Formats: sequence, structure tokens, C-alpha cells
Amino acid sequence: MRATVIHAPHDIRVEEVPDPRIQTSTDAVVRVLRACICGSDLWAYRGESARQPGQRIGHEFLGLVEETGPAVRGLRKGDLVVAPFVWSDGTCDFCSEGLTTSCPQGGFWGSVGSDGGQGEAVRVPFADGTLVKLPADAASDDHLLTALLALSDVMGTGHHAALGAGVRPGSTVAVVGDGAVGLCGVLAAKRLGAERIIALGHHRARTDIAKLFGATHVVAERGEAAVDAVRELTRGQGAHAVIEAVGTEQSMRTAVDITRDGGAIGYVGVPHGSGTGLDLGVMFDRNIALRGGVAPVRTYIPELLADILDGTIDPSPVFDLTVSVEGVPDGYRAMDERTALKVLVKP
Repeated sequence: MRATVIHAPHDIRVEEVPDPRIQTSTDAVVRVLRACICGSDLWAYRGESARQPGQRIGHEFLGLVEETGPAVRGLRKGDLVVAPFVWSDGTCDFCSEGLTTSCPQGGFWGSVGSDGGQGEAVRVPFADGTLVKLPADAASDDHLLTALLALSDVMGTGHHAALGAGVRPGSTVAVVGDGAVGLCGVLAAKRLGAERIIALGHHRARTDIAKLFGATHVVAERGEAAVDAVRELTRGQGAHAVIEAVGTEQSMRTAVDITRDGGAIGYVGVPHGSGTGLDLGVMFDRNIALRGGVAPVRTYIPELLADILDGTIDPSPVFDLTVSVEGVPDGYRAMDERTALKVLVKP
């Protein structure tokens, strides 16, 4: 089959790789109908996170079950399913508590020895614990499939950030980061009842999506000017809840500076260069809480799925460029150059 591999920074190729096959009794093989490129994939693309030459890449996909191992009970051939970006067994203590990303038997798509999502098919370990079945008729609805694909990562990650930030009805929320996760954070905050949502971003196409998703204000300034603008919008106090969806030192500093005393930051931006972005003395003095990390999206999918199916939320606008599998290298270039927000892959 055809799949995406990374050989070196800025060297993404689509190559022939062995077809996936059942290796253990709990496996399933899924034929990919939709996949996408994540902003976090760009850190490998840019050489800021290590990858072995020839390693697979991509962690967001949905598709049809083609084969199941003999121990798989909840799925059968032909089922339409979505995969969270981490597989998990569904039975360990962490999975039972909802922290599926800490499953001792879990792992990330595209890690060494595993299939990546940006290809024609994927072997899924622990299929019963990992995959979530979708309505069969969604397979023929292109728009709905695109919205459902967001459940594999960005919608659940935005939701995780909103929960970490303590978003509740009537609260004021600020979102640092205008990528797909930040925009889904806006959508999640709106869904949780935020009264005011301040989106920080200066790309018009992205802030237009933020407004569509529920942002009431847009702050286009950067650095100290952005902090001043948020403070001005909040009577000098800052936001009750801040979503940090970038992961740099500057973005975390901005998040702290725009948080109201007694407020919280929900951080989901993959950290890169952010080791000195926090001053614990400042956070201590101002009673600022920090919650977040790798989003256990498998736990959130059933809840968010229901809202997508009934039309309460629609994250599909975050996908603004579509490519085939063969076009994935072009998709990486487009996202790296910020001419695309999030690239949809249709094998």
C-alpha cells in the first residue's frame, strides 16, 4: 500500500510499504477514508523532534474495518470507525479513569514499528479499546466525515484545554493560538457556555473561523500589546480561563499574563522551547492554576460525537486544503508555510 514516511527534516515521501496485517488477537485493520496533517507533525518535519529515517507519520484517521483478530468483540468488517491519536487497551486502571494516554500498553501512531495514519490502511492494536464506531451512513456524507475526523485529535484536544482551563457558563475565556487546536478550543469553550471568548491571532482567515466558532473578540496584537488588549477587554483583570494551544515560551508567558487572578490555564500546545516560560512565583502569588497535557481524546469522543451528529458543533471548517495521499508532501509544505491551516487527506 501507499503511506507517508519521513526520511529527514523537510523530506516527506509517499512510498510503497507492506500492507498491514493482524499480528495479535486484539488487532484490527482499518482502511483509511480520511486522514489529516497535524500542526504537531510539523515539529518532526522541521527537525525539532527526532524521527528515524523511513519512520511512518500521521496520527489522525477514520475508516472502515477490513479485518479483525479473533479476540475483537465489539467490531466487525465494514464498521465505520474513528481512531484517537493514541491507541489504548481500554481495561487498565488509567483507561478506567479516563486517562487513556497513560495506558501502559498504549502508543502513538507513527511511532517506531507502528503504522501512521497518513496512508491507505492502518493496523490498530487493542481495537476494542481504541476505535469508536460511527454511524454507517456517515460514510456517504463527505461533510460529516470531515467533521468526524476532527474527533481523532483537534476537537478532543481543544475540549481538553477548555476543561483544564475551567471553562464554565458565563466565564470569560482567552485562547492563545490560532491553529486548528486553538480554534477547536474556541468551539469547545462556546459549547461549555462561555459568555465571552477572546481569540488571539492575526491571520484573518483563521480569526474568521474563530468568530464562526463563537469568539466574541479578536486580538491581533502580539506580545505585550496583546496582553494590554486582553486586559483592556476585561477591565484590567484578565480572563477567567485561558487556553494555551501553541507550546512556546512566549505563548505560555502570554497565557500567564492574560489570566485573571484565581483563574486557570488549560495547556495543550506540544511544548517546544517552553522550559522557561513559567514563573512559579507569579503563578503562586496570583493563584493561577495550570492543567492540561496530552489529551485523552478516546474518553471524550462519545460525548463530542453526539454533538457533531446532532449539529451542535461542527469543527469541519478547520480543514481548508484537501490532498490525496500522493499530495501529502505538498500538504506539509503548505502548513509549514502557513498557506494552509489544516490539511485533509483523502486516500
